[in-house]
Amino acid sequence: MSNSLVVRRSVVLGALVAVGCAPPSHPKASASPPMSVTAPVDVVRPAFQEHDVDLGRYTFRSGETLPSLRIHYATLGSPHRDASGNVDNAVLVLHWTSASSEAVRSDQYVRSLYGAGKPLDPASHYLVFVDNVGHGRSSKPSDGLHARFPHYGYRDMVDIQHRLISEQLGIRRLRAIVGMSMGGMHAWLWAENHPNDVEAIMPVVALPTRITGRNLVWRRIVSRAIRTDPDWKNGDYREPPRGWTEAFPLFRMMLDGVPHLQATIPDRASADAFVQSAVDQASVMDANDVLYSLESSEDYDPEADLGKIRARVFALNFTDDEFNPVELGTLERLIARVPGAEFVIQPGTPSSHGHLTQAHPALWADHVGAFMHRVDAARREAP
Repeated sequence: MSNSLVVRRSVVLGALVAVGCAPPSHPKASASPPMSVTAPVDVVRPAFQEHDVDLGRYTFRSGETLPSLRIHYATLGSPHRDASGNVDNAVLVLHWTSASSEAVRSDQYVRSLYGAGKPLDPASHYLVFVDNVGHGRSSKPSDGLHARFPHYGYRDMVDIQHRLISEQLGIRRLRAIVGMSMGGMHAWLWAENHPNDVEAIMPVVALPTRITGRNLVWRRIVSRAIRTDPDWKNGDYREPPRGWTEAFPLFRMMLDGVPHLQATIPDRASADAFVQSAVDQASVMDANDVLYSLESSEDYDPEADLGKIRARVFALNFTDDEFNPVELGTLERLIARVPGAEFVIQPGTPSSHGHLTQAHPALWADHVGAFMHRVDAARREAP
């Protein structure tokens, strides 16, 4: 994809990112690899291994305690051990807000990333997929505690991931983390909080700074719509609160890209169909789980410690991502603080999906391949 931009720290300082092509005056800027989107083919589902672990009585950073914390995770591939007996091929793949590991184990992900010869081929990688606390088949409010579930934050989620990886799986150092949105923010925290325990990170649609502006406003709109709805009943509702189902179409619109919506919603009927589809989707999601998931981001702010990162960083964003507007220049400004870091800003198109492009890896899988190639090259060059 010649009209993306890859920028190293040495050239990003003081540079203005031109969405289109790298300015010729930057000799170290390189074009990203060609993006190949192949036609869908039948997918042979790999043999994901499903696991549950009980971490026992768990105290969150809020001081609240859960008597028994259950974490669900899946694995694909086999661990490889180096001469010292340490696992050296583990890759942690992290999902986005209000999703689960199943979102990053979809047929699209399998087809684009996990097949034979793909960037995260399970023949050579040991892949770990975690349902974060509050999500999927891990402990969450909708299990029964509702709004009495302990409040958790992103730092709690990373603490739990690290405990799973190091204590339960016995992995001292991850080869890489690939995280989408919330998962990408977790990757930034991993690299700061556990600098010796991860070799490389690839945050996708995730900025290394606290959530502000448009991204914060929509979260507060959705939280308020749930909390102020009389049908919420302090979390003990029996039917989805209408405030949630009516707010979700706004959430869903923000997830998508402006060019894509312009191309796919030409009239009132298609707009109404979009809204109804979003309402239907919201009706099968648990409002408490969503509320906790959104509000868990309040403790996220890695900006001050970016200089502590030792992992190789390759960040990816999209120009049509309305949650992380590229016109603010946030990614290129902050990534300059991370030694050796690189990033790509991929142009949006009518066939991409804004922030939700994360769910369509065929559009960006080549960047994962380039990332893993850099990780492998750095390992070969290491003394």
